[in-house]
Formats: sequence, structure tokens, C-alpha cells
Amino acid sequence: MFSETADIETATAGYAARFGGPVGGYFLDRQAAITLALLRDLDGAKVLDVGGGHAQLAEPLVKNGFAVTVTGSADSCRERLDQRLAPLDFEYRTCDSLALPFADRSFAVVMSFRLLPHVTKWRELIAELCRVADRAVIFDYPDRRSTNILYEQFFAMKKKMEGNTRTFTLFSRDEIAAELAKNGFTRPVFKPEFLLPMVIHRKVGNRAFSTMIENCFRLTGLTGLFGSPIICRSDRK
Repeated sequence: MFSETADIETATAGYAARFGGPVGGYFLDRQAAITLALLRDLDGAKVLDVGGGHAQLAEPLVKNGFAVTVTGSADSCRERLDQRLAPLDFEYRTCDSLALPFADRSFAVVMSFRLLPHVTKWRELIAELCRVADRAVIFDYPDRRSTNILYEQFFAMKKKMEGNTRTFTLFSRDEIAAELAKNGFTRPVFKPEFLLPMVIHRKVGNRAFSTMIENCFRLTGLTGLFGSPIICRSDRK
């Protein structure tokens, strides 16, 4: 058993249910749209998706012509990938996320979603993503400068509303940028996804409402200032 295995849970059918239905589809479509836009200058590149057994990004990446390799902390982490992608469309490796079995700069892009806020050794994870990336790293995280500032006060209520939510670590943009700089990466671009907490969207359960209200928040600039989670891209110096 490896020391950081949070991706085992995110690769399960139970976790995938959190993104089911029209609102869940809205979450995933927004995530994929931002990620693909950040990759626009790297069409067809080799991408490593660390802890990506949830298949949230592997599927749109493959459909858009990227060469995708996914890692997971257990053999079971490939089950959703096998359900959603053809065998020859991706490669899979079971391995330690903190000691990836690849040489330095093996992939043009290394990404990791739904993982960073749930590991203890997050600095080591960022360092390993950077080590294997030749051009860029992309990952998501919950930002402290958002409604997450009330995380500790409202976590119990959130857990009661969602049932299967997990504890997570909050980060600041400065904290993330500093850690990337230590590993030779610079000019991070921060793309917040939503202003309202995802639990509110889930409880309303209306994709049209979510789309409309979040579009309004983006147009006013509020999402850019206070949105979360954030998708970050940083390039090698």
C-alpha cells in the first residue's frame, strides 16, 4: 500500500455519483472546458493524468486527440476508465503518486485532479508532478479566498447535506505559486470554476439555474476573484 491513496475513492462508482445528473454534468463540462482551453497550445501532446481513475479528464482528453496515460494507487482505479474508453485509447499504470515510474520530463503535460487537497504530502505531490512534466503542470485545488473561508464552520452541515463529502486542505494562490517556483515552474494561471459552493448547485438540482447564475458571476468578475475550485496551469521556466 502506498502512502497517499486518496485517488482510490475518487475512482469508485460511489464517488462518480456525486457528478451524476444534469448538474453533475455541468460540473464536469465546465472542468473539461477550462482544462482543454489551457491545453490549446499543446494539441495532441502526451499527457499524464496522476490519480485520474475517476475518468473525468481522461475521456475528454482522448476525444480531443491527446495521448493519455493514467496512474492510480490500486489496480481497481482503472475500472471506470475501462468502462468509458477503448483499451487502446489510453495507457494505465498502478504506482505510487509520490514516486512515479517515469523519467524526468517524460510527458509534455502532467495533471492531477481531485487529489491535491486530499493528500498529506501535497508538497511532495507537486514536486513529483513537476519532475515528470516537460512543458506544463495542471491541477485543481480549493482556494482559501472563496466561500471555503467558512469551511471549518460549515463542514458538518455540508457533510449532512451531501452525505459522502471528505475533509480537504485549502490553499492560497501565493502558496501554490511559491511551491511551483521551488520546482522550476512559473507564471501560474488560475482559472476558478464556480462562485457558489458546489453543494448549493447540487441541492438546487437545476442545470439551467447553475449555468445562468455562474455565467452572471463570471461576467461581473466575482468568480475570478473569489471562485473555487481553481484549475491552475504552470509552465516550466
